[in-house]
Amino acid sequence: MDLTSVKNIIFDLGGVIINIDYFKSIRELEKYCTAGHTIEYSQRAQSHLFDLFETGNSSPEEFRQHLREAYHLDATDEQIDEAWNAMLLDIPAERIELLRELGNKYRIFLLSNTNAIHMKRFNEMVEHSFTMPSLDSLFEQAYYSHLIGQRKPDAIVFEQILEQNDLQREETLFIDDSIQHIESARKVGLQTLFLEPPLTINQVFRDAVS
Repeated sequence: MDLTSVKNIIFDLGGVIINIDYFKSIRELEKYCTAGHTIEYSQRAQSHLFDLFETGNSSPEEFRQHLREAYHLDATDEQIDEAWNAMLLDIPAERIELLRELGNKYRIFLLSNTNAIHMKRFNEMVEHSFTMPSLDSLFEQAYYSHLIGQRKPDAIVFEQILEQNDLQREETLFIDDSIQHIESARKVGLQTLFLEPPLTINQVFRDAVS
């Protein structure tokens, strides 16, 4: 891809930096369903209780209780958290190294639809594997949906990042593995890269950091 006009890069987190398996969490949670419910959560769409949690409109305690009520879960807080975190697989070391290198050449940002339970886990992963205090330390600024009260694909999220950091949209590349987020970013005027598996960011930027 042509990076000659790119000065700023906004990275998604799940599926771009962290390897993700959404269905692993669904399978684990459904083990605790006492009435054979199917849990409505995927990369493309999800039920309202997940939206509430991802925008910070429900706490971890409320989220767990919402799950219990909506899907008749019989599980402790710890069991729910472990099942919910099951989708977070690993962070390849070469991606962390790439982000460090890219940070020397570009202004880099993180934009993730996430939540308090996942944030705690992926920061533990980073601290344990890479001795960094948090994922935030790799970026000029990190934007987490549950902390900013907005989530992709809403255009306001992209506009907020552009305005707060004085970024020119035509010089800003957004990378995500969800096509609905890519389409929204394009409408805002950002350059975009749909990271469709098995493509990885290391493949995309191989020449940029060589």
